Amino acid sequence: MLPGLMQDRPLAIIDILRFAATAHATQEVVSKNVDEPIWRSDYAGTMRRVAQAANMLAGLGLNSGDRISSLAWNTHRHFELFYAAPGMGLVLHTANPRLPDDHLVYTINHAASRVLLIDRNMVEIVERIKDQLTTVEKIVTLTDSARTPAGYEGYEDLIAAQPDSFAWPSFDENTAAFLCYTSGTTGDPKGVLYSHRAVVLHGFAAGLSGALGFSAFDVVMPCQSLYHATAWGLPFAGAINGVKFVFPCDKFDGASLQALIEGEGVTFSGGVPTIWTMYLDHLERTGGKPGTLQRVIIGGSAVPRDMAVAFDRLGVVVQQIWGMTETCPLGVVATSTPALAARGRDAENEQIWTRQGRMMFGIEMEIFDDEGQPLPHDGEASGALCVRGPWVLERYFRSDTSAVDADGWFDTGDISTIDELGFMRITDRKKDVIKSGGEWVSSIDLENAAAGCPGVKVAAVAGVYHPKWEERPIMLIEAHDGAELSEADVRAYLESRVPKWWMPDRIFFEPVPMTATGKIDKKIIRDRHADALKEG
Repeated sequence: MLPGLMQDRPLAIIDILRFAATAHATQEVVSKNVDEPIWRSDYAGTMRRVAQAANMLAGLGLNSGDRISSLAWNTHRHFELFYAAPGMGLVLHTANPRLPDDHLVYTINHAASRVLLIDRNMVEIVERIKDQLTTVEKIVTLTDSARTPAGYEGYEDLIAAQPDSFAWPSFDENTAAFLCYTSGTTGDPKGVLYSHRAVVLHGFAAGLSGALGFSAFDVVMPCQSLYHATAWGLPFAGAINGVKFVFPCDKFDGASLQALIEGEGVTFSGGVPTIWTMYLDHLERTGGKPGTLQRVIIGGSAVPRDMAVAFDRLGVVVQQIWGMTETCPLGVVATSTPALAARGRDAENEQIWTRQGRMMFGIEMEIFDDEGQPLPHDGEASGALCVRGPWVLERYFRSDTSAVDADGWFDTGDISTIDELGFMRITDRKKDVIKSGGEWVSSIDLENAAAGCPGVKVAAVAGVYHPKWEERPIMLIEAHDGAELSEADVRAYLESRVPKWWMPDRIFFEPVPMTATGKIDKKIIRDRHADALKEG
């Protein structure tokens, strides 16, 4: 084999920000913070603060390969840690504050983090759990001097005296950079250890025209949490393309998002469906318009068709995405192709709104039957969705067992179809699919149908034991505030939209439980209503 004669420079996350600070030095970085005035800086200023943060972390005696944990929202300080920690060879574990205390403690201890950096309104959580954190030596609050809680040291005080340059080390691109944990709905959370190589390649691909399609004219407001799989890679894909960033902190209600969209000229945002349900409800109640907002990506669970239609009427393009913590996280993005566009706008919209998306460069995707044989890409055959690629998990953190098969395929746990244009559609999770009398009921399709019923805020479907049919679907409906909605209303709406035998046996009107990452927690639903149909 003849080696190439090109320079061998490792892919490094800090080089993304170093590029942005040079090529887009004056592009703004704007941030809300906990009980603080709005923050304004630019990439050049952010680069200097990142160097100060790295000097501060080095002064705490941290060494290459050490883990630190953040317990923080979408702010400029958290964004700075995304570059400072991996840039100096540390691993940043982005802890999820919405996890139950025992799972949160487990992830920080499992990561063996030496330092914990927290937002001011995380103090209550930390006071509850700090005695259980076996490896944490120091806790720093991500606050300014005036708002540092008593008994804690503040980030701004600690970096203020530090130099604004840092001798960034060079190391192998396969060095670990981020440690992200799954939500742990079926046991203890599992750690996924991202490498510099994976993050940088993912950042390149995510910004391509066939994916998120970023440019320096975009103003990006990440409403997916920075602690959730690095906010779907936006901090890196955005910086590579020189976007203006607007960080909303923890304010994801409709009014707060609308204020930032109008005030900062936001063109692009992303988040789970529940955030956009609140946003659209706010616009409807206030008569507001989305203004500069052009595109929204939605992931975490399937996009209700009525949500996509509502955005379309407002002139906002909705793109579904699919990914998981184990895929760093993007796997597919719903973008059009000439072949799809040739079918007409209605067909194009239908495809984009009802499919999770088509594969992006770097991800291979296949569906397999129960015998491990690949299935046809005809949009009809459904099977186990498997993926492989340079930003797909090989094994979990602290595990000695590979998570992929002999051919490198990682089983995502999803059941899906792939059509002739390469679009993937998830029909269910393996653990959530409902088998009723030998026939399959798609809980996702049933939820999407119910979500369009007037007055429905969230619909959730799960399968529970039935003495005759093995399993039957039940449905939880969480209505909008003030909505008058009955079981008869929901059934009448579903009657012409789903097969008769899909109709849920019981409909409950109650809050829908959510996981720490904003997905419907069907384990809780199944446990709560396990005996709902036992009498048949």
